[in-house]
Amino acid sequence: MKQIKHTFLNPDRLSFQNKNLRSYLKNFTFLLVLSLVSLGSCTKFLTENLKGDFSTETFYKNQTQAIQAINGVYNAISFTNSSNDIWVFGDVASDDAVKGGNPGDQAEITYIDEFAADANNGIIINYWQFEYEGISRANNVIANVPAVPMDEALKNRILGEAKFVRAYNYFNLVNTFGSVPLKLIPPVTQEAINVPLSDVSAIYLQIEKDLSDAVAVLPVSYPSNEKGRITEGAALAMLGKVNLYQGKWAEALRYFHEVDNLGIYGLLPSYADNFKLAFENSKESIFEIQHLSGQNPGEGSGLNQWFGPAPRGYYFNAPTQLLVDAYEKTPSGIVDPRLDASIGRDGQPWLNGELYSSSWSLATGYLTKKHQQPQSELTAAGDGGLNYIYLRYADVLLMKAEAFNETNNADSARANLNKVRQRARASYNGTAPPDLLPDITTSDNSQLRDLIRKERRVEMAQEFHRYFDLMRYGKAYAETALGAKFNYDTKRYFPLPQAEIDANQALKP
Repeated sequence: MKQIKHTFLNPDRLSFQNKNLRSYLKNFTFLLVLSLVSLGSCTKFLTENLKGDFSTETFYKNQTQAIQAINGVYNAISFTNSSNDIWVFGDVASDDAVKGGNPGDQAEITYIDEFAADANNGIIINYWQFEYEGISRANNVIANVPAVPMDEALKNRILGEAKFVRAYNYFNLVNTFGSVPLKLIPPVTQEAINVPLSDVSAIYLQIEKDLSDAVAVLPVSYPSNEKGRITEGAALAMLGKVNLYQGKWAEALRYFHEVDNLGIYGLLPSYADNFKLAFENSKESIFEIQHLSGQNPGEGSGLNQWFGPAPRGYYFNAPTQLLVDAYEKTPSGIVDPRLDASIGRDGQPWLNGELYSSSWSLATGYLTKKHQQPQSELTAAGDGGLNYIYLRYADVLLMKAEAFNETNNADSARANLNKVRQRARASYNGTAPPDLLPDITTSDNSQLRDLIRKERRVEMAQEFHRYFDLMRYGKAYAETALGAKFNYDTKRYFPLPQAEIDANQALKP
């Protein structure tokens, strides 16, 4: 009998910005053993269920282990892992960015940018595995924590956190690949591993169920030593976003109103502060993926290096001229303050007391700035402490504006849209010119729709949302934005990786 030792869960690490929580963090590894018995000419195998050095009989025995397990779930969605390529699909595949970097470096990203990627594309394979790793970790928590003897309120909270992460991963998968296998139990049997594709509608139903379960048990906030964990507000905002993506406008508004009713979220006075280490987990942040630099093993974000200028960085995810041109200017040439908070452009302040040079980005002359830190905050390249905000309150305001407009409530749509513009105007260094980012006044449904979409593009620029927005806006909008290289009917979703098709027997013809 040949034994293949398979690391099902990598050493689990999670850092919240508050260092007191690190006492909870333990390295945690499941080693699963897959036993294959070869008979005769190796054309027949005896298949057994997967067994592990650490199973439910040796782990999930106490509260400490349950906390270790959920911390591992958080770690699985961080940017410590270089396979977290959501930026490739969210930004590079859109009209907002190109691959950047040296032409031969990570060349497979170019195929995604050009919608020429096939099922053997390495970026597609890595990202698929990354998302399902997070799902597998969440499934283990959801399956095993209920039997752990521990505080019931904490147990329920842990299960809510795991269900939120599972929903988040499936939301990313369904919007990238369309129909995917809906795996909801630990992959320890052949039936749990070989799962057929589920319809997009069924995946959305499961996402909504997981998020609704999370809302029922998650707290509104946490003590300072656990800040950064998933809250009720995050689950409500995510439910609103999930419904918005399905065009269920009234349902989306209901959840966004519930977020507002919590009374804890608001816009920061300065737009740029959202992307600074000193303002992490602020009142504007609703769901923020945590990182902590200077740890061993590493728990920092790699985005600072991936997107940074040479020689410190690889200058990937280079913003396009189309994105730069989307920012408004006054007749006298004063630009939207969000431009220089989001994108490095020639002659403008960068991060280390230096002016940006277009020579730092060979692809477009621009670099993304939101995920960068000053050198004084970095201990090593690829080990940034800056968190990634997936959901912030400005995002909710713009989604509310969209839903209000689609339900023919122009007044409320404008009110939410203008809150975002007013904060952007207030972010101007000095007294803002009166004609900078004036309030929107139109009540025309079509005009307001276009204005909301344009506002969303610049407000959320380089935060990995643009491609997914283009797809939900529909065929005409997406094809206009992406040009001749893109056919909505055939390229709406990226191909399922061949590695999954080969391994998953339920996907065989």
